[in-house]
Amino acid sequence: MAATAVAVGTMKVAQVANPGGTFQIVEREIPKPGTGHVLIKVQACGVCHSDMFTKEGAWPGIEYPRIPGHEVAGVIAEVGVGVSTWKKGQRVGVGWHGGQDNTCLSCRRGDFGNCRNLKISGISYDGGYQQYMVAPVEALVAIPESLSDVDAAPLLCAGITTFNALRHSGALPSDLVAIQGVGGLGHLGIQFASKFGYKVAAIGRGGENGALATKLGASVYIDSKATNAAEELQKLGGAQVILATAPNSKAMSELIDGLGPNGKLMVVGASMDPIEVTPIQLIGGMKTILGWSSGTPTDSEDTLRFAELTGVRPMIETYPLEQAGEAYERMMSGKAQFRVVLTM
Repeated sequence: MAATAVAVGTMKVAQVANPGGTFQIVEREIPKPGTGHVLIKVQACGVCHSDMFTKEGAWPGIEYPRIPGHEVAGVIAEVGVGVSTWKKGQRVGVGWHGGQDNTCLSCRRGDFGNCRNLKISGISYDGGYQQYMVAPVEALVAIPESLSDVDAAPLLCAGITTFNALRHSGALPSDLVAIQGVGGLGHLGIQFASKFGYKVAAIGRGGENGALATKLGASVYIDSKATNAAEELQKLGGAQVILATAPNSKAMSELIDGLGPNGKLMVVGASMDPIEVTPIQLIGGMKTILGWSSGTPTDSEDTLRFAELTGVRPMIETYPLEQAGEAYERMMSGKAQFRVVLTM
């Protein structure tokens, strides 16, 4: 971390000591933010599947000990030298985008999300599984007053990822848009897609999520366990966009034939397995497969403002910071409904 640490007290933090290790509550000195940084008093931090990169040592070059957490909502407790546009007491968040170098070719073109030296909170520097954290101003997101901390936190990763992908998908109001998965990402994707004015088809495995998907805004629920989801989408005219949120490459592959002409499969569910597709599947109808990451802090602010305006909210389960291990296991089990958030 670039910030200079100066002791002003102590704090409890949940920390991954080693790759594949367990969370451990420790006390550390509260640092004083360095130039261009702020000290954040953390109020809530989402527990995301991507936290496994830190806990399991799956991110190349990650240094330990490291504190995970990239869905952070809190209040600025202190500002460092050179910080003028952010004030003490201001509500802020930090998402996946933890800062950029501002010098690489992508940054010079304004494409900060593709910075060659992108910083990720909870990976490049200590994240939000703690009572206080230091973050660079490039990572800060202003949080609207009407959004609670526990609601805002998941919107800084799961929220921005689905919101940003859909608004850049090219789909127009009334187009058929399918959301694959009714989980941590999917339940937000359904809400955003509905508020964008799309005809929303939610795709899940099993009938138990049908009523919830409809409540969230889906016009149609497709049980991929009981029927061929691609064929069902074709009966509806073919999807202009399929937002693949569940990290299951086989399930994504099976949906490609559900795309309509010029249809687009947008992949946000991270999986290490390959998506299988033939050239003929893409050539016929001129279909596209596109990967999508989250976005920049300004994209996060757009997400929060849209959620504030339309009433989109995450479904959450909360755990105290001291139970970070249990919260992480609950998230990894796939049984949480649907986002897990640590509170301080």
